[in-house]
Parts: sequence; C-alpha cells; structure tokens
Amino acid sequence: MSETVVRSQRRGPVAVVTMNRPDYRNAQNSAMTYALDDAFTDAVNDPEVKVIVLAGAGKHFSAGHDIGTPGRDVDVPFDRRAVMWWDHTDRVGGDQRFARESEVYLGMCRRWREIPKPMIAGIQGACIAGGLMLAWVCDLIVASDDAFFADPVVRMGIPGVEYFAHPWVLGPRAAKEVLFTGERFTVQQAKEWGMVTRIVPRAELEERTLELAEKIAGMPSFGLALAKKAVNQAEDLMGLRSGMDSVFGLHHFAHAHNAETSEDSLGGQSARSMRDANKEA
Repeated sequence: MSETVVRSQRRGPVAVVTMNRPDYRNAQNSAMTYALDDAFTDAVNDPEVKVIVLAGAGKHFSAGHDIGTPGRDVDVPFDRRAVMWWDHTDRVGGDQRFARESEVYLGMCRRWREIPKPMIAGIQGACIAGGLMLAWVCDLIVASDDAFFADPVVRMGIPGVEYFAHPWVLGPRAAKEVLFTGERFTVQQAKEWGMVTRIVPRAELEERTLELAEKIAGMPSFGLALAKKAVNQAEDLMGLRSGMDSVFGLHHFAHAHNAETSEDSLGGQSARSMRDANKEA
C-alpha cells in the first residue's frame, strides 16, 4: 500500500483508512484506488478488525476522480483486481476508456460494496462526483455540518458517475434534481433524503465516527456480515445492480459522443471548469 496516497491505522477493533492527497482535495487517481484496495483487503483479513472507517485527510473528503492533477495516471498499468475487462493501456478509443473504468471505478466500487465488514464513511467538506461513489460503497455515512455534495457531470453531457446508485441512495426525484441542476446539495438535504446517517459538528467528526464504529464492533462479526449481505441483496432485488449496468453503458455512450463532437471525451470540461461551475451553482 502506498503511504503517499492512503494511510491506514488500527484503532482497537476499527481500521481507519484515510485518503491522503489533501493538496488535491483527495482526488482519486488509480494509485489511490489500488492503495485503498490494499488497505481494505488488509482490514478484511485482520480478524481483530470488526469495522472499517473511510476518511479523507485535510479540508475535504474527496473532489472525485482525478481529471487534472500532476498525479493523474490514466495511462499507467496496475495489477488489476476487479478484472471485469482486460487491461486498458494497450487499447485505444472507447475500448480503452471502457476497460479502465470497468476496472478502476465500477468494478472496484462493487468489490468494496461487498466487503463483509461494516464500512463507515466520515465526510467533511466536499464530496463531489467520484467522491460520492467512495461514500456510497460504505454502509453508513457520518458527515460533518460543513459537508456538501454534488454530481455535476451532466455538464460534461454524461448521465452521472460510473457507480450509478443515485435513485437508490437519494430516491428518484432527488436523484433527478441533483443530476439535472448539477448543484451542490447540503448535508441537511442528504440526511433528509436518507443518504447520510448522522450529522455531527466538524470538530467532532473523527470522535463521533469512531464512537459509532466501536459500538457496531461490539456485535458478532458473522451476524454483521450476514446483515450487510441481506440488505445488499435486497437493494439488488430492487434493481440496483442491473440498473447500474445499464447506466454504465449510457455513461460510455456519452463519452463516445463527446469524443466525436467536441475536443475530448469530457466535453471540453476540466477540473477547474467543473469546480468553478459548482461554486456558481
């Protein structure tokens, strides 16, 4: 695991996994993806760990996918884990993008959602686009009172991020409002829609998240694993998995359309333009 982009610490029965690119608002590159997977795997394999907490270093939880930092590594090969498609680095066009995003985004998020130990996201500040995916694979979300959220990728002509859980996490009407406007939504709205479990003062986020994790850790591990699987299976019966598959196809159709009609597959948008538009919303 790379200590540069992800830190992991045992706190009694709780493994705290922290994204550690604060200078880039914890933007998720491939290196971070695989470092997270290493940390989660270690936590699953450690019998003393009962609960996993996912956190972000610095002011913000995550600004989403890395689409413009010096650490962007879209062309770098890694040992694949999800293996939903072949390696992307020797492919071109839509094949390349579909291969990479099947592995790094959709595949890894599905892999993490199925982790047999409870996962809690502790969120402060921004949780944007791909940051929502990282939060949504967790079973519970504790958010600070300064947290805010958005999925503004419709500005790119794309119908939401790759791990498309919006209608199940937010409800259909709220999902449409979030996507149609691209606007930020507050932590209070997220709580009202059922996405956030608890809202706490910013200064108490770590303490209160660990408090909840330690309470859950007192339950039998096997019972927790079965309860998690039961709820996940119910969500899948409600169409989450098949719906996500269908929207992943639309997502890549949008990338292909952008590549044919604009300067790139992101519709000419950059990290800066997306951030500036989000500030104005």
